[in-house]
Amino acid sequence: MHVTSSAIADIAYDQATAALYVTFVDGDRYRYAKVSAAVYRAFIDAESKGRFFASGIRDRYAYQRLD
Repeated sequence: MHVTSSAIADIAYDQATAALYVTFVDGDRYRYAKVSAAVYRAFIDAESKGRFFASGIRDRYAYQRLD
């Protein structure tokens, strides 16, 4: 889902695997593991996607950079 943010371009979620996919405006893409659907919804609903990411996702979930 494309989002309006100065830092984040796209957010996707795979409920079957609880994986959150975040694409940044510079094109870097990451997968975050074991993210609840509630956190995903809060991220989508957040007024500031960058602020929510910094406080609620970064450094809280295991991640992998995708090519």
